This record gives sequence, structure tokens and C-alpha cells, in this order.
Amino acid sequence: MRVLGIDCGSERTGYGIIETDGVEHRIVVAGVIRTSPKAPFESRLLEIAQALRRLIQEYAPEAAAVEGVFFSANVKTALKLAHVRGVALLLIAEAGLELGEYSPLEVKTSVVGYGRAEKRQVQLMVKSLLRLNETIASEDASDALAVAICHATRARLSAAMKHL
Repeated sequence: MRVLGIDCGSERTGYGIIETDGVEHRIVVAGVIRTSPKAPFESRLLEIAQALRRLIQEYAPEAAAVEGVFFSANVKTALKLAHVRGVALLLIAEAGLELGEYSPLEVKTSVVGYGRAEKRQVQLMVKSLLRLNETIASEDASDALAVAICHATRARLSAAMKHL
């Protein structure tokens, strides 16, 4: 199965696509969609949408996963994040992809085994699980890959439970 993971952000939206059987994962592509904080917000949303649409068309994932909205002390930041998530969810629905939504705690627990893991620990486990020679330099891309890995693992467990 090919899974697209998205780490939403209005200035930096991380993405990662993996090929997986639920146990072993292989990176297909990862990176960051960067927008200018000086650009109008609606233009930034359009830029993110166009980039995600291109990724979906080019790499044809079967599923996509995003982090759920989490508590933020800064309401303005949380609202911008929610808008970016809305764009991502719309494109996922438009493409007819299976969707998984996970809290940061679920992603960290699934990938690291500890829900309060630091970003660096997530990067190291993503490197290990994908058998990479080096860590993914961008935390946003690494987080997106972690979300994809979480979905692959959860989907496999869910399928196994149905057969019991």
C-alpha cells in the first residue's frame, strides 16, 4: 500500500509518501511545501493545495493520513492550521483516498513507542524504520513520514483484528 502522510502548516507543510505492507516501509518521496508568510493567506492555501494535488496525481497513494487538531495556546495559529488541514482533507476526499487522522500522541506512540517523544527521537525512529542512511533533515517531512508510518501500522492492525 502507498500512504501519503501530511504534516500541516501554513508556512511549511511536510509530506512523505511510503510504500508499505504494514510491517516494512520504504520511502518513496518526502519534502516540504514552503509558502511565504508575506503572501496573502488564501494564496498560501492555494499553493499548498496545488502542490498536494500534484503529489497525489504523480505518486498515486491509496491512503492518506494527517494529524488531528491539537490544543494550541495561540488561537490564531490553531485557526491557520485548521485551514491548512481543511485543504488537505478536501484534496484527500477529492482523490477518493482512505483517510486516517491521528493525534500527535498516537503518532509518537506508534513510531517511537512513547507518546511524549521529542522531535529528534521521532526523526531517529523514522530513519530506522525506513532504513535510511541519514535522518530526514526537515522535521516537517520527518513528521509527515511518521504520520504515514502510523497509518500503515494502524491499518495493518485493524485488518488483522477483523480476521480474528
